[in-house]
Amino acid sequence: MKNLKALILIFIVTISTVSCFKDHDDNTKPASFTDINDFIWKGMNSWYNWQSNVPDLSDTKDDNTSEYTTFLNQIKNPEDFFNSLRFDYGVTDRFSWFIDDYIVQQQEFQGISTSFGFKLQSVQINNSGDIIIYVRYVADNSPASNANIKRGDIINGIDGTTINTSNFDNVVSKLSNETITLSFVSESGGTLTPIEDKTITSTVISENPVYLKKVFDNINGKKVGYLVYNGFRTSYNDELNDAFSFFKSENIDELILDLRLNGGGSVGTSAYLSSMIYANAGEEEFASLEFNSKHTNSSGSYFFSNTLNVYDANDIKIGTQAINRLNTINNLYVLTSHNTASASEMVINGLRPYMNAVKTVGSTTYGKNVGSIMLFDSPSSDYQDRAFANPSHLNAMQPIVFQIFNKNGESDYTSGFTPDIEVLEYEYWNNILPFGDENEVVLKAALDDIRGLSSKTSSIKKQSNTKNLELTSPKKFEQEMYIDSDFFNNN
Repeated sequence: MKNLKALILIFIVTISTVSCFKDHDDNTKPASFTDINDFIWKGMNSWYNWQSNVPDLSDTKDDNTSEYTTFLNQIKNPEDFFNSLRFDYGVTDRFSWFIDDYIVQQQEFQGISTSFGFKLQSVQINNSGDIIIYVRYVADNSPASNANIKRGDIINGIDGTTINTSNFDNVVSKLSNETITLSFVSESGGTLTPIEDKTITSTVISENPVYLKKVFDNINGKKVGYLVYNGFRTSYNDELNDAFSFFKSENIDELILDLRLNGGGSVGTSAYLSSMIYANAGEEEFASLEFNSKHTNSSGSYFFSNTLNVYDANDIKIGTQAINRLNTINNLYVLTSHNTASASEMVINGLRPYMNAVKTVGSTTYGKNVGSIMLFDSPSSDYQDRAFANPSHLNAMQPIVFQIFNKNGESDYTSGFTPDIEVLEYEYWNNILPFGDENEVVLKAALDDIRGLSSKTSSIKKQSNTKNLELTSPKKFEQEMYIDSDFFNNN
């Protein structure tokens, strides 16, 4: 399976760099912005979750051809036109987005993207306005790992400029450049000391979201499984299942699921993961999806399952596997952050009606109870089928089209899930330990709870006068939840 995915990745990279995609014909006349705006309007009119709340998406808007054409021509940039149709843009609809190239987007959904291969967190460390960035995660076989960058490393400058509150936005925007130089420092007693500069260049990488699995043998007499899982990617369903085969063979008593960096992904994979965790899973409802009034026939449910689908890197089904289900745990610990979103939050919400306890540890989650599908310029398929997409452009869109509920009809977490045990990782910015280290501050809080100890007994000293600052991700889908193509066939 690993070799197959590597070969597929090589193939994808080759065709993207030396030839054109089969979906796009260079001899085809490029689509006009009017044509693309027409696709956007019709797709949104059909599928958008808040269609009835947007006057410009009214069913009568295109009744008068002349007035409709004038409307389409008012905004010449298709992405701006798309955003003009979003309901309560940036508040209620924080999530829909326009896609420049759907082939690149679908690759990114499977973890294939151009990246440095790390995730970062910025922190204002004092009242003087000094800001550092610490490394939260480094992908294997990435430019960051090849430069020997590690979780917990501290950065205080980019391309020769030291970061502070005055220049923060301008300096961190350089993280979207192809090549950057990072200045690394050490900290002692509040003083930062330069170590070295490292220059890295982004490249195409493929990230396995099943990042780390481990068992702690004696936590108050219990065996505790620990899994760092960073994205619900269908092409890694089998690797996720393998991790639970390992936990089953170890006969773990408790499970700690680290979703701090998991912004979501496939709802189907979320249901598979929950089927691996819940000991008594049969075929009960895991989650239900509600679409707008035009697509009530699309509304349906995901159920716990005994088998899962296996997909390749192109998201093509290549087989099935029996799910490796744990039957020795009654409680689940989930490590969370503000980056824990959508399909990750659905695991929490979907399992709570069934399990004895689903306890969250860390910080408040993102708060996303809605999801999307990718819509193509293929009106003959009600904009769902890429195979029939207009060959004159590669634009698509990812609008919110459904809201998701657990079996009790609960979906009220738009402000996120407040942690049962709060631990703000950024307050320990100068002592960020590797994933799986028993003294890593958020993991330690969960292990201490299993031990029956208060999380306040942590020996790691947190820093005062710190402030969490958000880094804007160049990836619009970091907090995405989408449904798989076979959902409509099964409901």
